Parts: sequence; C-alpha cells; structure tokens
Amino acid sequence: MAPLSWRHHTLLQALLSRGPLSERDFHAVFAAVSGKNPATHQQLFNDTLLKLNKELAYLQFELRACINQYDGTVYYGVVNNIADEESKLGTKYSVPQIAFYKGLLEAIVQEAGNDGSITNIDALNVRLENQVVMVDGSQDSQSRLPTSIKNFTMSQKEKTLNELIRDHWLSYSSTGKIGLGIRSFLDLRSWFRGNDIPSCVVCNEACIKASSCPNEGCNVRIHEYCLKKKFSQRKASRACPGCGTEWPRQEGEFDGDDDVNEPDEDQAPPANRSSSRKRRRGVKAELVEENENAGPSTVMHRRSLRSAKAEAVEAAQEASSAGTSQPTRTSKRRKK
Repeated sequence: MAPLSWRHHTLLQALLSRGPLSERDFHAVFAAVSGKNPATHQQLFNDTLLKLNKELAYLQFELRACINQYDGTVYYGVVNNIADEESKLGTKYSVPQIAFYKGLLEAIVQEAGNDGSITNIDALNVRLENQVVMVDGSQDSQSRLPTSIKNFTMSQKEKTLNELIRDHWLSYSSTGKIGLGIRSFLDLRSWFRGNDIPSCVVCNEACIKASSCPNEGCNVRIHEYCLKKKFSQRKASRACPGCGTEWPRQEGEFDGDDDVNEPDEDQAPPANRSSSRKRRRGVKAELVEENENAGPSTVMHRRSLRSAKAEAVEAAQEASSAGTSQPTRTSKRRKK
C-alpha cells in the first residue's frame, strides 16, 4: 500500500488539532488540499477516507462521520475504537470528572421526554457514587468511596460541566438545556448499542433526541431529521413502521392537504388588483402585436386619422378663444 501523502496528513492534522469538523468545514479542507469538490468528486472523497481508515486501524483509531441529533448537522472526527470508555477521557480528566460525565450521560439518555437534554440543576445534582466500581467488580459503598469522589464539590461540578461543554463532550441545546456534544455522538456509538439505547428505525443509530410513535404501546422512535426524509413527499404515507398509527406532523412542516393557492378574504383585493394589472398588460401586448402585424397602409391610415383629429381639436380651441374675446370687445364699446 502506498504511504499517506501530505494531503492525507493535512486532513488528519485538521481533525486532530481542531476537533470534530462540520461537513461543510471538512469538505472545504478537502477541496483546499485536493483541488476537487467532494460534492462532484464523491468517489475520490470516499477513497481518501478509506485509505485513511486503513492506516488508522493499526492504532485502533477511526475517521468517522455522525449526525448531531439536536440540529441535524453532519460532523467528521477521529475516534478511539478501544472498548474502555474511561480511556477516552483519562488522558485529561480526573477520576471524579469521568464519574461525573458518566452520570450526566446516563441522565441524558434516560430522559423520559425524548428531548435528550437535562436542566443545569439536574446536571449539578447528579450523584457520583453509583459510577464508581471497585476492582473486584462490586459497586463501591459510601464508606469505601475514594476521597476525591466524596469531596467533589458543587463548584467542581460546575467547572467540569463547563469544560465538558468546551471540549464538545456536552453541549447546550436550543432551549438552554444540557445535551450530548458531538464528540459523544462520535465516540460512544458502541456504548449506545451495548446499553440497549433505542435506535431509529430509519438510520439505525441511537435515539438520544427523537420523536416517539403517538401510540403509547409502540416503541418505535425516529430522529426528527429522519422523519423529514421519510415523509418528505406530500402524498407519502405517514403510517408508523411498527404499528401503522398515523404519525403527527412536526411543527412548521408543510401540510399537503392545505390549498396554498386559495387566498383568504384579506388577500382578495390584492389578488384582484394583480389580475387587473395582468389584464391591462395583456391588452397592451395585444395592441403591440396588432401594430406589429398591421401592414404599411394600415399604419399610414392610423397616422392620418390621428393628424386629422389633432387638427380638429386645434380648430375647436381657436374657435372657442375667438368666441370668448368677441363679447369683451362689445362690452368695451357700450361703456364708451
């Protein structure tokens, strides 16, 4: 196999130094180093990623793409494929910080409202005791907890929370709550599957933020961006894949049953005015077309009629002025 070129090294360096990149930014880097647009050179783009992953496999790393479930944006990043989840955070975070993150992770994925987020207060109240496991596999009791766990204060939790958000392990949602960050979506794919997190029936990825079937007895869940793809066509069936229940439309989603061409009562006058303008334009166009289609004799005849009409109007104006001036002279003679 040919060694990696400077272009491959640049792509890896961008991902490692800048962290996960959005699809737009990663495509821009690829276009800059290769001179090719990945949208029009999809095969070249895929071959480049395949070559990178073959080399990264020796180090148990992988260049992976995932979707941010809160906004539907695609991201690329380099992840660690080692099964031990602590190893992904151990190089920077302390033991109580890792335990705190795991507690936050469980609280977010178990959130009952399918929103995939928790409030700041709920995050700061996460208990660390249940996240510490002894070497022999038994869960640590309160008396045997490490001092660093027992003395992990509220201010330390708040500081760790800010660090996790800064490093993209966590994120703020649009509603101001705390959810998973893009690095969690990239790195924890195996953890999601190993902990029986419900998956989307469309893309088969874990459902952290998703919509549930309106039928309470049905366990089907679908990401919001997957719903838009699945029901994108106006006449597509909106039946649940599991139970057949009609899936409700999302907020802001176009309703195909509405007649968008039917104006309201308040919109009627503008429509009439626009139709009047269209009729006037049509009449004007017909006149222009008639003039263009008319022969030379017809045009000359119309010109003569216009000149005759102009002369008649001028004569009438002169007669009128003459009639008004005559009484004036008569009145002057009577005064004398």
